[in-house]
Amino acid sequence: MTMTTSNPLLKPVYIFGPVRFDFWTAMTLLVIAVLFVLLILPIASVFFVSFLDEDTGAFTLANYVEVFTRNYYVKGLRNTLTVGLLGTLGACLIGVPLAFFTARFRIRGKALISTLAILVLVAPPFIGAYAWIMMLGANGFITNFFKGLGLNLPTIYGAHGIILVFTLKFFPFVFLMTKTALGSVNKSFEDAAENLGCNALQRFFHVTLPLVFPAVSTGAIICFVLSIADFGTPAILGRGFRTLSTIAYSAYTSELGGKPTMAVTVSLVMMAISILALFIQRRFLSKRRYASALTNRPVIQQLKGWRNWGAHAFCYAVVITAMFPTLVVVYTSILETNGPVFTGEYGLSSYRRVLLDAPEAIFNSFRFSLIAVAVIAVFSGLISYLIVRRENAVSGTIDVLMMVPYLVPGVVMAIGFVTTFRSGWYDLTGTGLIIVMILFIRRLPYGVRSTTTNLRQIKPSLEEAAVNLGASPLRAFVSVTVPLILPGLIVGSLMSFITAINELSSTLILYNSKTVTMPVKIYISVLDGEFGLAAALSTILLVCSGLCVYAVFLLADDRESSFV
Repeated sequence: MTMTTSNPLLKPVYIFGPVRFDFWTAMTLLVIAVLFVLLILPIASVFFVSFLDEDTGAFTLANYVEVFTRNYYVKGLRNTLTVGLLGTLGACLIGVPLAFFTARFRIRGKALISTLAILVLVAPPFIGAYAWIMMLGANGFITNFFKGLGLNLPTIYGAHGIILVFTLKFFPFVFLMTKTALGSVNKSFEDAAENLGCNALQRFFHVTLPLVFPAVSTGAIICFVLSIADFGTPAILGRGFRTLSTIAYSAYTSELGGKPTMAVTVSLVMMAISILALFIQRRFLSKRRYASALTNRPVIQQLKGWRNWGAHAFCYAVVITAMFPTLVVVYTSILETNGPVFTGEYGLSSYRRVLLDAPEAIFNSFRFSLIAVAVIAVFSGLISYLIVRRENAVSGTIDVLMMVPYLVPGVVMAIGFVTTFRSGWYDLTGTGLIIVMILFIRRLPYGVRSTTTNLRQIKPSLEEAAVNLGASPLRAFVSVTVPLILPGLIVGSLMSFITAINELSSTLILYNSKTVTMPVKIYISVLDGEFGLAAALSTILLVCSGLCVYAVFLLADDRESSFV
């Protein structure tokens, strides 16, 4: 018995009897093997260790009982949900109005607003946390300014500071998704509500917002998942306010040499929260119908008077406030320092210190990220082809697995890599290879999604024609398909590079003195009070991310969608 197909690219694969492998069957097996080793196995090992007794190695549920009963962990869980939910709420409260104003009204500089929002998105969140310390820390310049006026402002440390950073860091997800959805709403629904006597506010809450709720909720879910998984921000601003990510890291460092049972248990609770949030959102959306005809789209309106000024003020206030920490970092990097103290003069001493004290961090960041991205580019093309052109149960499973790295926090994945690859002849801990591996698997979905979107727009008849003319499936793929999907591959690779070079949570667990990266060095410098060195390294990271964003703008058909 065989499975037949009219597509000459898809050779028959025997289900019963002799098995004949073609190129794409071999690639399918290769992709499955890679995902099993680098994704399924580490997560499974974390799951397995969480049920082991740290001392005896016997099966137990005591670890989970302790997490949900001991006040230390319960408080961490409550803190995580608090900053995650409130940070997400804050992102929605500024992201949705910003999207509405820029999508429905004539706002001068819309492209600039979107660009600044995207730059906020690609900057690592822990840099924002560090910048807010420079502004509102115990000795921040804003804090000192108000002290001079006799006013004592609360410092940035604690839950309120973490929520502020999450709000201003992640609102672009809500903004970009909602803006795209608002442009597709059928204006007839809003016109009907207006004819029935609804004012502008009522139309927005009863008609427009429900129609774009899938986009808003998806952006909110991304904000929530990233907030509860974020390590750098609560680690820098927490000052005793512990979240599950910082607790998992502390547990891991205290359990070095033994089984990281509590660290992985806490990590799995984080992952379970992310999956549960996604399930609730999908469940809620499945009960309602949100589709509408893509006709009679809204007309851009011109506001007048104070409404026009108010809309412009709100839009620019949001993006400038969100960008301000980045500007502070860049400004701080050109201030002269005397050890850890700023002298108030201008100079490049911080950059000289980078060249003297942290050249290996820069070299490692670029080396690890570029190697990982090169492999991502290859596998993105292969996986995208399997998902789009070979639609079956296996390719569908691979497509689903591409969602997993989005949901698994970096701390969870890193601990999984340690438990999987630290024994026997394949002990990879402390090597550059293990960092490349984790950057590859965590950032692979960016390349796959971008390339898959591009490939779906290409008719398979072009590849079929090449095969009919005698080309092998491999040659048809390399000669025909790859050139056509090259823009998607490049955009996906650039997005993978931006996120890989800024990775902190996983590399902080896996690095040693020889494999330190720029984000790790920045984190250590902030904890040591070396703000000048941290600012210079942060600026280098920001410039690299900005150049990649500019490249995406040049190559992507829809630059905003490429980042979401």
